[in-house]
Amino acid sequence: MQMKNTLYRIGAYLRHHLTAWNTGGEGIHSPYLFYLVRMLMYDTNAYYCFTPIEERRQAMLHSDRKIEITDLGSGTAGNGAVYQRSIADIARTGLETPRVGQLLFKWIVCLGHEAQRPLEIVELGTSLGITTAYLAAADSRNRITTFEGCPTVADIARHNWEELNLHNIYLIEGNIDNTLYNYAHEKIDIAFIDANHTYEATLRYFDYIAALAHEKSILVIDDIHHSPQMHAAWQHICGHPQVTSTMDIWNAGIVFFDSHFLHRNYTLRI
Repeated sequence: MQMKNTLYRIGAYLRHHLTAWNTGGEGIHSPYLFYLVRMLMYDTNAYYCFTPIEERRQAMLHSDRKIEITDLGSGTAGNGAVYQRSIADIARTGLETPRVGQLLFKWIVCLGHEAQRPLEIVELGTSLGITTAYLAAADSRNRITTFEGCPTVADIARHNWEELNLHNIYLIEGNIDNTLYNYAHEKIDIAFIDANHTYEATLRYFDYIAALAHEKSILVIDDIHHSPQMHAAWQHICGHPQVTSTMDIWNAGIVFFDSHFLHRNYTLRI
């Protein structure tokens, strides 16, 4: 199965590379989405918090310490299996890229400026807490609620946030399929899904988040080309009646709910 998914990702990457736009936003009809692409996606400025967060990433990538993993997702073991794994290996395979983390940071700054209030942000799949740090560093007034199934991984994430002096993160441990539905909040402004990479779980998470979304909400789904299952889930989400526009940036998919946007699915190379 792992080899099959690897071959699938190679083919999916080639298809994406051949069909994706690299126009700096030209061809995107919504002025707001054009602004997001031109001013945020193609922005190469390094902000004040990027260096310390990436230093924590490097510390994880160079840690040979082995920890006990409880796999509740779609990993090699899954189904609550417990096994040993090095932190470096988790960092190499389980962390989101700096590009996506920094893009989320910029969007949060932009949306917070527009809303003129603290934002409610949710992350499904904390891992080592590096992407969470990008979510939290944008504005200390925002509330970040993040869900992680493995207690030992959650402890390392907490240590990383302490090192970065981030105190607006609320971590909920346990199987996300159980803990998510105890999360009580009227609306979500930004959500990042990087948890159980199966068709059924991804759609369950999407349905729950979509019920709490408003017109200005943004949902980012990681690894939409991870497997045929994830691609099928992404296609289903693109056609959901609540969704207006979407963006496929290869390693993540971005979902918008604003009824003023044209119903378009963009494939972008950034």
